[in-house]
Amino acid sequence: MQPFPLPRWIAHRGGGSLAPENTLAGIRLAARMGFRAVEFDVMLTADGTPVLIHDETLERTTNGTGRVCDASDAAIFALDAGGGEPVPRFDQAAALCRELGLLANVEIKPAAGHEIATAEVVARMARTLWRGDELPPLFSSFSLAALRVAHDVAPDIPRGVLWEEAPADWRSVLHDLQAASLHCNATLLTDAVLDEAREHGISVLAYTVNEPERAHALFARGVSAVFTDRLDLFSGDTTAYDCLQLGG
Repeated sequence: MQPFPLPRWIAHRGGGSLAPENTLAGIRLAARMGFRAVEFDVMLTADGTPVLIHDETLERTTNGTGRVCDASDAAIFALDAGGGEPVPRFDQAAALCRELGLLANVEIKPAAGHEIATAEVVARMARTLWRGDELPPLFSSFSLAALRVAHDVAPDIPRGVLWEEAPADWRSVLHDLQAASLHCNATLLTDAVLDEAREHGISVLAYTVNEPERAHALFARGVSAVFTDRLDLFSGDTTAYDCLQLGG
């Protein structure tokens, strides 16, 4: 597969700290501020519908209570995700990203015990939602099981492996998953990992970086892109790109 442009700055959870996280309002804000890529989290409701939400429970980001995976669609879509914003469906976020020309980093965020089902639904829907699009989404997940399923269901959609800190065998894991990128906590990225990634042409994405000076230092060390909550500090630099090799 051919490389495609990877924006160096990715809006974390939609609009970062400037909008309710994982909402359509956040995605629209990121686009208005010049960002060309957004990251958001996808989890299943009790009815099996993929929605944008980060936590397994509803309390932090909505006015609801209880576990997302136990809540019906009717209950989820009646909630306020902040500022009057509803919890979006995955297909709504996908359509908006396509409309705005944004690269979507779709983090498959399964509730415990729902790794396979979540990956199957998200990958199957993404395959349909982005069919024929020159800019496919980028899947990522901390769940290796979810990434394996995503590869089986939608092999043409690239995948990134998420860790807090890359383990010693990180490159063999990426190879086994045919993953395109390594996503790590910026504070735990070592030069040894970055040197190995550079040697093998692997893109490294670092989270969560909220200081411009720190971001530029990471780029100088070989990081390809950073996730940020501070869209206001990076909006003037969002035209810079690296290349991400589709499919690894």
